[in-house]
Amino acid sequence: QLQLVESGGGLVQGGGSLRLSCAASGFTLDHYAIGWFRQAPGKEREGVSCISRAGTSTNYADSVKGRFTVSRDNAKNTVYLQMNSLKPEDTAIYYCAARKMALFRLCMFSGYDYWGQGTQVTVSS
Repeated sequence: QLQLVESGGGLVQGGGSLRLSCAASGFTLDHYAIGWFRQAPGKEREGVSCISRAGTSTNYADSVKGRFTVSRDNAKNTVYLQMNSLKPEDTAIYYCAARKMALFRLCMFSGYDYWGQGTQVTVSS
């Protein structure tokens, strides 16, 4: 069974950091581009960051550029989202998702096939 599991969420003060992990089971992540998404209460889900299969291409929402960094360790079958300088408006449930793509194709925020269950991130002011 193909499964993605997020971890690393929690409660943090504004200005703090968290690192989210997205671990895969039942398949190998190196065949997939990975996206990070978030959904805050009363808001639509939005793309936060993504990373290509090869890890050579990344993309970020304007709201997180310069603060968040996505990376992958295919040997560990895990993708990470390092979140620094967190703000209260970053509060949301964060999801990772996977989609098959050509090795060096640029990642994007659409077309994902597999989703994790989400992890809550709460940033206090």
